[in-house]
Amino acid sequence: MTLLLPDVSTATLVVVGVVALNVVTFALWGVDKWKASRGKWRVPEKILLQLAFVGGWPAAWIGAHHFRHKSSKLRFRRKLMVATLLNLAVVAGLIWATR
Repeated sequence: MTLLLPDVSTATLVVVGVVALNVVTFALWGVDKWKASRGKWRVPEKILLQLAFVGGWPAAWIGAHHFRHKSSKLRFRRKLMVATLLNLAVVAGLIWATR
């Protein structure tokens, strides 16, 4: 990795990756809402949840609120909450392990 990006730290790459993931997640929530309102092909819930589970949970919550999307689907919201709690547990574990 140092040959390709000699001045970029691993932490920087992780932050850039998480930000990019969240931008994509937010955009897909918007696309799904737009398509739902027009009766078109939808982004599968499975994809939206997978993005939340791998780190896009902040954008998923922001997208749900901003686009007023998936707010009445209690089963989906529970799965999103599980994704959020698991991610927070991982972050807390990493912080604790590096103390």
